[in-house]
Amino acid sequence: MQIPAERRVQRAQTFDKIAELYDQGRREPPGWLYDALFSSSGLDPTHMRILEIGCGTGKSTLPLARRGCHVVALEMGSNLARLARQHLAAFPNVQIINTRFEDWVETETFDLVLAITAWHWLDPAVRYQRAAAALKAGGTLAFSINEHAFPVGYDPFFEQIQDGYEAIGVGRLPWPPPPPEAIPDNRAEIEQTGLFDDVRVIRRLWTEEFTAEEHVGLMRTASDHQLMEPVKREWLFDQMRRLIQARPAGRIRKHNLTLLYLGRRLP
Repeated sequence: MQIPAERRVQRAQTFDKIAELYDQGRREPPGWLYDALFSSSGLDPTHMRILEIGCGTGKSTLPLARRGCHVVALEMGSNLARLARQHLAAFPNVQIINTRFEDWVETETFDLVLAITAWHWLDPAVRYQRAAAALKAGGTLAFSINEHAFPVGYDPFFEQIQDGYEAIGVGRLPWPPPPPEAIPDNRAEIEQTGLFDDVRVIRRLWTEEFTAEEHVGLMRTASDHQLMEPVKREWLFDQMRRLIQARPAGRIRKHNLTLLYLGRRLP
């Protein structure tokens, strides 16, 4: 479901207001995502220029820098960009620019335009056109979307906590959510632009574990939770802690479905 423009901008701006919390609560993307990106695109990370859109505090940029990539990373939040510069200071091949992708003026073209879990925050009216303009002919557009997945055997915590959301008036998710294999991809959206061919979608289901404080730290950075009334939000977080800490291992297991999209820019 597409987020209305005003709400999309409002939610995207929340991250910069909590830049330090975002930096503490978010994890680096998994290494396999970058392995899949470079193996599937056929690009050599040490001999390419990358335009990264929405780098945040640099969590998604560091794996590129460690692979020897030359990166120009755009971040619209000034606080996020400041932290990204600190984290990437040891990598002279990385430049952090504090600007919106929609406002950025292209002065060069790139081998790869990349957005790790940031594509959905961009203006859908111009994002494909601007990405194509920033790419060399034959260059690659790549972006990833991450979905919370509920395969057979999902952790019951996520069903139990729905009572907490309902109690604060947010409402329950439709239950059960669709299984990962039923979540559609947006391949047709890319193809319909007429700007890219050889469009591919790589799907991967993977898991990660969280302690109570790790999970609350992550949810504290979620844009929809940031826009909740503070008293209700903190009550909800207390319910999360209570449920997780009551477990013998004191941890939860979350399933993620990542969709990695790749398309080659047409001449």
